[in-house]
Amino acid sequence: MRARFRIGFVVVLASISALAMTGCSNNTADNGRPQVVATTNVWGAIAAAVAGDDATVTSLITDPSADPHSFELGAAQAAELSDADLIVYNGGGYDPYVDQVLESSPDVARVNAFDVRTDKSDTNEHVWFDYGTVVSVVQGIANALADKDPAHASGYQERAKEFEGSLKSIQDDVQKIAIAHVHAPITETEPVPHYLVTAANLDDVTPPEFQKAIEDGNDPSPASTAAFRDLLESKRAKVLIYNIQAQDSSTQALRDIASKAGVQVVEITETLPKGMSYLDWQRDTVARLAAALS
Repeated sequence: MRARFRIGFVVVLASISALAMTGCSNNTADNGRPQVVATTNVWGAIAAAVAGDDATVTSLITDPSADPHSFELGAAQAAELSDADLIVYNGGGYDPYVDQVLESSPDVARVNAFDVRTDKSDTNEHVWFDYGTVVSVVQGIANALADKDPAHASGYQERAKEFEGSLKSIQDDVQKIAIAHVHAPITETEPVPHYLVTAANLDDVTPPEFQKAIEDGNDPSPASTAAFRDLLESKRAKVLIYNIQAQDSSTQALRDIASKAGVQVVEITETLPKGMSYLDWQRDTVARLAAALS
């Protein structure tokens, strides 16, 4: 995972300490609706689909051009987390500031996506591309909100089932890729869509050393960069999956090489593009991947 979080520790810890001394308010009592806080708009959109009009959902990271790994948590956002009725977060080291807040607010309900991931042996933290994990998150949100707000429990559960049904159609599209393009070689600037690539039965031939360097926020070695370039120039990779939210001169150079060589480039993001739901975002990503492989 990328070690690029910059968290305002002093400000955040001071804020949390103050909240612990004064006591956190219960937002449900303020407006009659449970208050859900998600770390990114990905999990926020998923939570909103389950919440409907019966709960309020706030996302801390909403900028479609921002790198979530560089997120700075401020005092006001720490307070939002502490005051929430339910926190929905990624876990797995992706948003570690939540764990700090929960240490001072242990009674806040939470859904940690990484903890409910489908494959416990897989340590890739980008679990929103693992649709089995997303189903577990949706069920966890519905159960937590039903517990907080029994009067609307049936609505939460019904919307969760509807979401799962829509997600199933996307899973079917991924399975079509797995059948039509079995073991097709692809490269990635970062293993963000790792679970999608695995489910689609594609072979990630990216030099591991290159990926690790980018994930850690370091410059890739000349040898790993040369190996990556060769994969693209020789067209031994059919597709370059390109994370536009974590790009630098190394990744941009590879994109240029891919374009010149005729290798298809599929852009991906770690947060939702403006105006898109989670389901629309994933449907679009899967469709563009299928088109690139074809």
